[in-house]
Amino acid sequence: MKLVLKPFQLLYAIYAMLLFVMILLIVTPFVFIASFFGKINGGNAVMKIAHGWADVWLFLIGMYHVRIIEQELRKDQSYVFVSNHNSYMDIPQMLKAIRQPLRILGKAEMGKVPVFGIIYNAAVVPVLRGSAEARAKSVMILKSTLNKNISIYIAPEGTFNMTNEPLIQFYDGAFRLAIETQTPIKPLLFLDAVDRMHWKSIFAMTPGKLRTVYLEEISPEGYTPYDVDKLKQRVYELMEKKLVEYKASWVNPSNAPIP
Repeated sequence: MKLVLKPFQLLYAIYAMLLFVMILLIVTPFVFIASFFGKINGGNAVMKIAHGWADVWLFLIGMYHVRIIEQELRKDQSYVFVSNHNSYMDIPQMLKAIRQPLRILGKAEMGKVPVFGIIYNAAVVPVLRGSAEARAKSVMILKSTLNKNISIYIAPEGTFNMTNEPLIQFYDGAFRLAIETQTPIKPLLFLDAVDRMHWKSIFAMTPGKLRTVYLEEISPEGYTPYDVDKLKQRVYELMEKKLVEYKASWVNPSNAPIP
């Protein structure tokens, strides 16, 4: 049966990618104009354009977003959002899941991609992982952003989880930032992104649902810079437990922790 459906999946993936590029080309001039309005107003405008892009693209390729609320977002509260990361579909899903002023921490190299880089650089705080000086500069920008009541999104795994474990090891950055700015962490679970587009190939795409679980926020109150590992572990254990609880498709039950 899979062999019969394979050509249709390939055609679907080509259709989705062509639409991606077409919509990207349409919105790029508006992003370019918005970028002249500064890092704050211009950046907020770019994010709204990105939200519209995600709405249109996902609708046209037959993917729909489903919200599962364990704890709702607080209005006018900025957060350090964190999520699991194992698909390129995480970014469109994140744009559907978070509808408030936001900036994304991302790899600086992606900003060099033609056309896409214009949007990327306007909406993302870039970081060069190999440069201590660049990382420090990114942290300063992130702190300034949070102080302006704009949330930050970080994938703490840093790269795709290509295992059958719920999560791979977290980096410290999101948790250090939360403590130093006393900003609550809001963990999100992306349950279906890897099923809609597997990390192995952009041609492994299928239409369907994209569920986001909004977990309880975790306050950094009482944590000091010496407690980064403790806060990181607390968030990790919560997300790990919930990914098992919600039966995330990539998790091998024999390897998963006992809830």
